[in-house]
This record gives sequence, structure tokens and C-alpha cells, in this order.
Amino acid sequence: MTSDLIERTRTALEQFHDVNSDVDGTLTFRHGEVPCAVHAMELSEGLVVLSLTCVVAWDLPDDPALAVSAAERAGQGLFGTLGVVHTDRGMDVTLRYAFPADGLAPPALGTLLMLVVSTASQLRAELLHTGARQG
Repeated sequence: MTSDLIERTRTALEQFHDVNSDVDGTLTFRHGEVPCAVHAMELSEGLVVLSLTCVVAWDLPDDPALAVSAAERAGQGLFGTLGVVHTDRGMDVTLRYAFPADGLAPPALGTLLMLVVSTASQLRAELLHTGARQG
């Protein structure tokens, strides 16, 4: 069931991006400068979910104002949840979105995935611009 969904997801994504398939079935691609990964899993019988993770930015200045900007932006999003991780080298930001995808045809799946990754790219531009202004 998950292998069929991953194949439909690959078909959907290949309309927009070069897609790589990892040994475990995870699909990886880049939307502009944002690396993304898609994984399918069956949470319970009949409930197959796609999980999309986009690495929006990494090693940003660990600045409270920048974290607030990311948090405010997270509250505006319809597709995905922003995560901020503080590291020794600064702050990393991810956008994650998981949804039941069984039964979605490749065109609809592609549209939904592009909404999420476009948001990730827009957020990256905003965060890098905000970080540059503050730095």
C-alpha cells in the first residue's frame, strides 16, 4: 500500500522536480534551495499517511527576534508545522506536513505538495532576509 503511494508521489513530484529515491523508499528533492524528503507510512490498517519534511534554513543566528518571526509565520500557515531547533551553530528551521494521501491522484497530490514546499521556500527567503537585516 505504501509503495503504491510512493510511486504516485514520485510521479506527482517529477512534474516539478528531479526526485531521488532512497533505499528505504523515501523520496528526496530540492525546491529551490530547500531540501525536502517525503516518506509514506501506514499508521494503522487503511490509514496511509505521507510525511513531508522541508529544511527551511539552518545555522541561522540564534536571535530571539528571528525565532519570534518564525513563530509568527508558523501561526499564519495552513500547510505544515514549523519547528525551530537551537544548536551550537545557531538555529535550524523545518517545515513538516503529514496528511492521509491514499486515493489522491498524482495531479492533486502534486498540487498539495507544491503548496507546502512553496511555503517552505517563501519562509526561507523571509527568514534569511530578516536575519540579514538584524545581522
